[in-house]
Amino acid sequence: MTVTKLDRDTTVGLIAGWGRYPIVIAEALKAQGHRVVCVGIKQHADPSLRDICDVYSEIGLGKLGAAFRFFRKHSASTATMAGKIHKVLIFKRFYWLTHFPDWGGLMTYFPFVFSKTRDWKDDTILGAIVEAFAQRGITFAPATDFLPELLVKTGVLTRRRPTSSELKDIEFGWQLAKEMGRLDVGQSVAVKERAILAVEAVEGTDKCIQRASELCPDGQFTLVKVAKPKQDMRFDVPTIGIGTMETLVEAGACLLAIEADKTILLDEAEAIEFANRHKLCLVALSDAAGELHDAA
Repeated sequence: MTVTKLDRDTTVGLIAGWGRYPIVIAEALKAQGHRVVCVGIKQHADPSLRDICDVYSEIGLGKLGAAFRFFRKHSASTATMAGKIHKVLIFKRFYWLTHFPDWGGLMTYFPFVFSKTRDWKDDTILGAIVEAFAQRGITFAPATDFLPELLVKTGVLTRRRPTSSELKDIEFGWQLAKEMGRLDVGQSVAVKERAILAVEAVEGTDKCIQRASELCPDGQFTLVKVAKPKQDMRFDVPTIGIGTMETLVEAGACLLAIEADKTILLDEAEAIEFANRHKLCLVALSDAAGELHDAA
């Protein structure tokens, strides 16, 4: 895997979605000496990014032309994206009035919204956006290139280790989660006693966890979250943090299994401390079938 290397004073563009991840990346880029020009997605980006970045502009999802011009004006030929886009909002009535597309957005989204010749899978839409920027001389790099230590390493990360029953659930859920990822449906599945409680789709991981809790009030289920088999590390990389841990604990889950080297773990020390405090097991694997015996 090729890692992006930039001079310290290089200007980097950042497209910021929802969550803490864009803040972590912006702070890392600044600490590395980069000038950061940020496009914050309306109704998603944290307002604190305005104070962290050198230049900040908030735009709607449809204003891709404005984003093109903003990055070019501020000499950002290399860019990255971080943070979740709440895709479910796109299907709400009148949503596009808030994020009405400009000409650049209209040309990019035309096959999705108007001619309907392309599907709305994450890889399809995000790939089209990245290609639209590339056509204008702006290349996207994985955010993890600038902070590779965010990618979790293999091992049992908490004091509590998985039980034999939980190991079977991990292996069972891993296979299904990988297949769901191959289909670009979602990254997470909730499992109990080798029965699938919930599968993540457009609603996101937290809603998937909450639905599993509703269907299994007794809790004690396992969540498996993996990368797609052909994960593009420039976007839609599996990400967890304290917020995910809180949702799991509230839902009564007992274990979270994630994919090592392809999952972002934000605020790792705090997240692991929280998991330990609530007796939530956290395990990172690169291949469930080949490594489960080591986790026992």
